[in-house]
Amino acid sequence: MSITNKIAIIILADPKPGTDEALGRLFNALVTAYDAKQRGDQVDVVFQGAGTRWTELITRKDHPAHALYEAVKDNIVGASCGCADVFGATSAVKDNGFTLLKEANIPGTSGVASIAGRLADGYRIVTF
Repeated sequence: MSITNKIAIIILADPKPGTDEALGRLFNALVTAYDAKQRGDQVDVVFQGAGTRWTELITRKDHPAHALYEAVKDNIVGASCGCADVFGATSAVKDNGFTLLKEANIPGTSGVASIAGRLADGYRIVTF
């Protein structure tokens, strides 16, 4: 019997500056998700912080990471709602069909994705 890992991939990199490093982080996050998925692991991909801005970009067919996005989109849990609010990405998240995550009630926010909740559920957290 094989043991399946539970992996939560949290994408925090901000695409707004348009740096190669940010694209590299996104690319490697999606590569890790794809690799883990192919190995039979349970994978959750979450856009958090400024990373919520990627939801507007990766859905475009001409984006360099679009094919990877398509390959793992069933593993994308969503984008942190409070983070999307703070970083101006709420409309992009909604318009591109991503779920707004409100798993943790944090004062001063509309709710955020819960990293602590995923740790409690036995996930290994990988951030990009």
